[in-house]
Amino acid sequence: MVLKTPGELELMDEANRIVHLVLSGLEEKISPGVTTRLLDRYAEKLIREAGAVPAFLHYKGYPATLCTSINEVIVHGIPDETVLRDGDIIGIDCGVVYKGYYGDAARTYAVGKVSPAALRLMAVTKRALDLAVEEVRPNKRLSDIGHAVQAYVESEGFSVVRDFVGHGIGTALHEDPQVPNFGEAGRGPKLKPGLVIAIEPMVNAGNPAVMVDKDGWTARTADGSLSAHFEYSVAVTEDGARILGVGAA
Repeated sequence: MVLKTPGELELMDEANRIVHLVLSGLEEKISPGVTTRLLDRYAEKLIREAGAVPAFLHYKGYPATLCTSINEVIVHGIPDETVLRDGDIIGIDCGVVYKGYYGDAARTYAVGKVSPAALRLMAVTKRALDLAVEEVRPNKRLSDIGHAVQAYVESEGFSVVRDFVGHGIGTALHEDPQVPNFGEAGRGPKLKPGLVIAIEPMVNAGNPAVMVDKDGWTARTADGSLSAHFEYSVAVTEDGARILGVGAA
């Protein structure tokens, strides 16, 4: 685990501030009739205007600025000419690089009027993220985070994706440690001040099984059920969690 200095945390806070600026700006654009490619171009414009660069674009060959994951797509949906429809939900994952440091966050949005079941899935996933953040403080164990997510999500009748996990983040998009959204509490390394992790519950309305499209990126639920995704980059401080780009937890 790479522990960050106070100065590095400030740079990462600014990187994540830009990410959340983009995610908030996209909320005004998301509506029936809009293409995911338009959202992607708008996000890239905002990122570059803020003095950062897109973190995902060309990362391991990924072709876009955002991941735009609609309905049963869990993560890594590639922006294209797909048109959003009334009743869709869309998970948007955004990353930037600012002065050599990464920011990474995600939100799931409703498109027009969505079903009560979809709204509940989104609310449970966001609540799972908030509960995970509450576990972030010195001397807690890494697995306490995933246990909090799994226990809550399953108590609400949903399932947690196991094929993809959260991660450390800093001068690389993916650093150690991996941060699963499941598992027993009280295991793994202790959390230390200066550690920054991307916590990102991915929750399915059906079972947790995943299949990946032929493009090698788009991951969707094997049973066709809806999926939601929320993510924060979170720093461990002496006082607990600091949600980077947002403020104190």
